[in-house]
Amino acid sequence: MTASTKAPALRIVVLLLILANVAFLAWSRLFSAASGITAETHLMQQQINPGAIRLLSPQQVGTMTAKPACVEWGGFPPEGVARAEEGLGKLLPGVRYTPRRVEEPATWWVFMPPQADRQRAQQKVAELKRLGVEEFFIVQDESKFPFAVSLGVFRTQEAAKNKLEQLREQGVRTAQIGPRDAQMQMTYYQLRNLPDGANARLDELKQGFAGTELKACGNAVLVPVAKS
Repeated sequence: MTASTKAPALRIVVLLLILANVAFLAWSRLFSAASGITAETHLMQQQINPGAIRLLSPQQVGTMTAKPACVEWGGFPPEGVARAEEGLGKLLPGVRYTPRRVEEPATWWVFMPPQADRQRAQQKVAELKRLGVEEFFIVQDESKFPFAVSLGVFRTQEAAKNKLEQLREQGVRTAQIGPRDAQMQMTYYQLRNLPDGANARLDELKQGFAGTELKACGNAVLVPVAKS
């Protein structure tokens, strides 16, 4: 083909391309006007398969949460330490834990009023044992509450109310809530490299210990990982 014949042919090709673009533009505008869908939206619909998109439930998201290397459970007043360690031993036999003890202000407590003497206080303790109450402490070193029976100290009034409700369900009728301006030694247990599913079991155990928290060591409270 000579140079004189190539030029008209090239012009024809360019003209056809221009006409094709104009036709596509006109089609896209007519399509969007008729269906209410923009050309951009149509293109996105062609690229994405809506059926392949699936929203995860909170439980499924929970199972994807990275398991912390160290979990801390606490805090326990002195009268709750023995039961907590017993619960850990039964729930996770063979798992080692490290206690961490901290002096913290206890602003609320659940207690039975001061008794006339130590013998009367011990009678109250015997009644508590018959009702299945295992956490108690006879106050002996304070003139303000001589021979009162402490049933738990707490940082918040809400936690104290939860404990009182639990005691009511066990049949304890004379316990009450009051302010408690004192420093108490609170115990926290740090557990490392727990097996799969241990966090969920720990959360179940925690329900029996009002006012305690489960958290990653040094961080915020944990959201329990859902069971599979």
